[in-house]
Amino acid sequence: MNKLLKSLFFICFLTLACSSDSTEDSNSDSTIEEPIIPSDLTLEINIIGQTDSFPHGDGSGLITCTANATDAINYEFRFGSGVTQQSDTGQIEYTYTDQGINSHTVYVYAYSTTGHYTSTFYTFDLFVEAQAPEASWSEEFNYNGPIDSNVWTHEIGNGEWGWGNGESQYYTSNLDNVRVEDGLLKITAKRQDIAGFEYSSARIISRDKYEFQYGRVDIRAKLPTGVGTWPALWLLGANFSEVGWPECGEIDIMEHWGHDPTVIAGSIHTPMSHGDTWTNGHTTVVDYNDQFHIYSIDWNEDRIQFFVDDVLYYTYNPSPKTDENWPFDQEAFFILNVAVGGSWFDIDPEFNESTMEVDYIRIYQ
Repeated sequence: MNKLLKSLFFICFLTLACSSDSTEDSNSDSTIEEPIIPSDLTLEINIIGQTDSFPHGDGSGLITCTANATDAINYEFRFGSGVTQQSDTGQIEYTYTDQGINSHTVYVYAYSTTGHYTSTFYTFDLFVEAQAPEASWSEEFNYNGPIDSNVWTHEIGNGEWGWGNGESQYYTSNLDNVRVEDGLLKITAKRQDIAGFEYSSARIISRDKYEFQYGRVDIRAKLPTGVGTWPALWLLGANFSEVGWPECGEIDIMEHWGHDPTVIAGSIHTPMSHGDTWTNGHTTVVDYNDQFHIYSIDWNEDRIQFFVDDVLYYTYNPSPKTDENWPFDQEAFFILNVAVGGSWFDIDPEFNESTMEVDYIRIYQ
């Protein structure tokens, strides 16, 4: 009897154990989720400003990315250098800052509800324009009316023997001769009987108001036209009143003569070489009166370079430097003017008036 009970108990135990194992296996199988792997992943990169003429974009460095995949609910974009961005829609913008033309690769990962993913990538060349440095000082002429008296002073009259050059104009402060309008400084030379002279114009200086030493100077200007005109953008040493000229030194950033209209000159005047100086350079600008150009110098303790539209055309670099050839280790001030006539050239008898326009002056130090 006892043996029978023991046998029945053992049979029941095995039955229950097998039933329990079967239930656990069934429950375990029902909790396993089938993996969902996104498929058909595509990635499109749109380079902003890309054209046939500019295949690498407009220089902004901006791209837009569009990714799409079946069964994807989220996208992760990787732009290099550890930069990642998430998007539920598969669309995103990104701006690269590496200047010049560089190759970049964008990776995208498409994720499903189960956390599984697929990926792809796209490689392209992109142009990022160099950022212009910030000017340490500038005159933008963003006002209207008379010149800013905090920066500029009018020089009036004809000076001594036509400012030392036999010039024929009388400089005034009249708005007809010098004014700021539409973001431009306008200096107009014109035929006008005034103070015993036949022509009027303007000459403004920054002496005692703005003076500087060393740096890159950019002046964007459009020049007058007409035989007899003589516009100039130039610098004199700030010690002019104490030592006179040419001991103070003179840097002619731009000189132009209407009788030789396509020639632009950059000149240096020192005790060693002045007046009809031989320390100068010349370049050609055909559309000087139709288009604005940037006339520049880069001045440091070693040399002075002259540019038009960032193209170098003359370097002054005497060695060894002496008081006779290098009075440029001090501050200088600006002079902007349009002369009419000089001791070595004539004025067109039909000349009536013409204007020099200056968009800005910027200094980078």
